Amino acid sequence: MTFLVVSPSLTPTGRNRLAQSAVHAADRLCTDAERRMRPSYAAVWKLPRLDQDAQAQLHGALKDFRDTHHVDVALLDTPYRWQDFSVLAMDMDSTVITIECIDEIADYCGKKEEVAAITEAAMRGEIKDYAESLRRRVALLAGLDAGVLQDVIRYRLKFTPGVKELIATANERGLHTLLVSGGFIQFTDFVSEKIGFQQSRSNTLEIMDGKLTGRLVGKIVDAAVKKTTMLAACKSLGVSGKRAIAVGDGANDLEMMKAAGLSIAHRAKPAVAAQAKQAIVFGGLDNVLDWFE
Repeated sequence: MTFLVVSPSLTPTGRNRLAQSAVHAADRLCTDAERRMRPSYAAVWKLPRLDQDAQAQLHGALKDFRDTHHVDVALLDTPYRWQDFSVLAMDMDSTVITIECIDEIADYCGKKEEVAAITEAAMRGEIKDYAESLRRRVALLAGLDAGVLQDVIRYRLKFTPGVKELIATANERGLHTLLVSGGFIQFTDFVSEKIGFQQSRSNTLEIMDGKLTGRLVGKIVDAAVKKTTMLAACKSLGVSGKRAIAVGDGANDLEMMKAAGLSIAHRAKPAVAAQAKQAIVFGGLDNVLDWFE
């Protein structure tokens, strides 16, 4: 069998219900397929197993359907099972939280546009050396009062809808939850504690005399380090990377995502979404839960 899962988009107040127009449009795509509604407001269609050509054709139709109705879609050979996974590894900026922390820090010294332009180029994969792009951005922060970091947390940091539900469920199901970020420990420590991650790894901004020096301390967490950190978590549990779920949005997440058994692009750059097994485009991170039995 093949399963089509359609999950709702977000509203300003939380998870939406699937519009009847979307349900009926999916019914037309899945002629005579059995449909059931889930308590989460998602809908699942059970299709006969499709050959490669039919599945490719359906993929194309589903992209148009998704973008027209602002829903998330996933095609599954069978629903995922929590017992088949041991690690959930997630990026932080623009994935677990809605902001890019370094861009918001830079706003306090009038350099947000300059830093954001480098961030965007790195996320799209146009700057191949992530470590160098990060050093360039951090250098622009030299001399800024370190108290700004707490201001960003207090006034600008917001959690992505659905992430608390996703991490709570993963923890309840016995997965090791890992926050692995090219961002900064000053933020990952806060996020990890508030959301409930069991482990976190990120970069450290150097601070001297209460000011940012424009330098980083220690090894930079780039794409390779993200991958090795996730795989080390798997190894510590005696399992392979195929028992990991990796969630991210940028080029810096691709190595980790490719090594995982399930890769999920979250509101990702096109080059990243194209390489992920599943994607969240319009809904919250709790839409991931709809894919599990």
